[in-house]
Amino acid sequence: MVLRSIPGFKSMSKLSVLAAVAALVVSVSGQAKDLRYAFQGSLSSLDPYALNETFTLGFLGNIYEGLVRRGANLGIEPALAERWEIIEPTRWRFHLRKGVKFHDGADFTADDVVFSASRVRADGSDLKTRIAQDTQVVKVDNHTVDFITSKPNPILHVEWETWYIMSKSWAEQHGAVKPQSVTDTDQKNYATLHTNGTGPFKIISHEPDVRTVAEVNGSWWDKASHNVGKVTFTPISADATRVAALLSGQVDMAYPIPVQDQRRVDSNAGTSMLVGPELRTIFLGMDQHRDELLYSSVKGKNPFKDARVREAFYRAINVDAIKQKVMRGLSTPSALMVAAAPGIIGGDDPKSPKYERLAYDVSKAKALLAQAGYGDGFEVGMDCPNNRYVNDEAICTAVVSMLAKIGVKVNLLAQPKAQYFAKVLAPKLDTSFYLLGWTPGSFDSWNPLYNLHGCYSEESGRGKFNLGRYCNEKVDAIADKVLVETDTAKRTAMIHDAWNMTTADIAYIPLHQQAVAWGVSNMITLGQRADNQFHWRHVTVK
Repeated sequence: MVLRSIPGFKSMSKLSVLAAVAALVVSVSGQAKDLRYAFQGSLSSLDPYALNETFTLGFLGNIYEGLVRRGANLGIEPALAERWEIIEPTRWRFHLRKGVKFHDGADFTADDVVFSASRVRADGSDLKTRIAQDTQVVKVDNHTVDFITSKPNPILHVEWETWYIMSKSWAEQHGAVKPQSVTDTDQKNYATLHTNGTGPFKIISHEPDVRTVAEVNGSWWDKASHNVGKVTFTPISADATRVAALLSGQVDMAYPIPVQDQRRVDSNAGTSMLVGPELRTIFLGMDQHRDELLYSSVKGKNPFKDARVREAFYRAINVDAIKQKVMRGLSTPSALMVAAAPGIIGGDDPKSPKYERLAYDVSKAKALLAQAGYGDGFEVGMDCPNNRYVNDEAICTAVVSMLAKIGVKVNLLAQPKAQYFAKVLAPKLDTSFYLLGWTPGSFDSWNPLYNLHGCYSEESGRGKFNLGRYCNEKVDAIADKVLVETDTAKRTAMIHDAWNMTTADIAYIPLHQQAVAWGVSNMITLGQRADNQFHWRHVTVK
């Protein structure tokens, strides 16, 4: 990952940020300090399987842990599993770390891993795809677990940093054996409001939408590389209020900082900006499944089933204007549903790209709509979060204006992420047209090919986040081969075969990769990850 300053900004040396994230570890001495920070969205649930969303998973990664984690350079390293081996092509053996205890004092054992593997695949989990439904998880002894797959899988564990292990006994004691999705608002089980992990910090109070407080776990199995004793997280949805809290010293870190406020934060005497590229792709999705859209003036048919309509929408959107006017230059237009960045397996080559976006062309967009039978345009509803991604509502507002130029009236519904996700992720997929962001947790292209492009299957979990229900069985067949192929060159070639199909189909409309933009007090030092996860164990407070 490369850390960079915004062009024209003063040097970031006052942050004392090391040039490379690999040098994050710092010597810790002195009294434990408090860390206070703010994010634009709320913490929807403390259940680690309730919502597959970067902020939620990143927050809970300070409390819970997986068998593996990603180090300073984002490479896979041991965590609750101290080592692993492939016994045979379809059997992986994980040797668990001994002496680890949950926050309630219970021992961490193989029973917790087997339980967590079952729970993460249960109804109500938003992380079902972490482990294939047909994978057997077998306890060998108290500190050894085998994962038996139906076919060889060279990337079995690469998404497991955010598959956190829960205590079997704690879940059983508190009636939290099954996860509860954030879309289920009727009731909350114990795990949505309480935690019991093995991580470096533990929750001491949680007021949803108000404040969450954690303290250091003095019994953590690993060596601490921070001096943080207490952490207070406050959700602040309003950009101006969040920036003001940072500038006034009420919080030590805040994110994201809107592009229009970044220069002010960086020129302030006590704060600086930390900006770097993010691996997340912001995109637009369309319901391509229903015979009639839920929110549209067109009755009796679905315009998005026609590739000409999808292409018209694509060509009507001026992504360069969004970059310059909405993102103030802090975005990278994308032709694919994965970032063209080092570390993304199967992505485009940033130095010599193979893929190009469809050209912005209003006249051609109008002609395509006319050919499809919508020469007079139509109305369609659009769902958008207003506190999840950088300038998300402003992006959607720009899209509304651009589509109006081709005769499409978009009725925008922008909501806080809690309401937004509850709506679009609901079982009935309550959306016709939407904006979403996606970071492949594995940093591998198989992840979006399976999760975003796969023909939906409730049984296998394929296409779980394919909200528009795009389906191309040829793409699925390639994705299945990609999952088991061990030859890197062959695997990459197959991934690009799949990308050729999905881009030709206009499965989605990719927009851009946004920049990670954190505002940081000069009283703390930290490192920034390209997946936008904030890990407190890498913070030093002066």
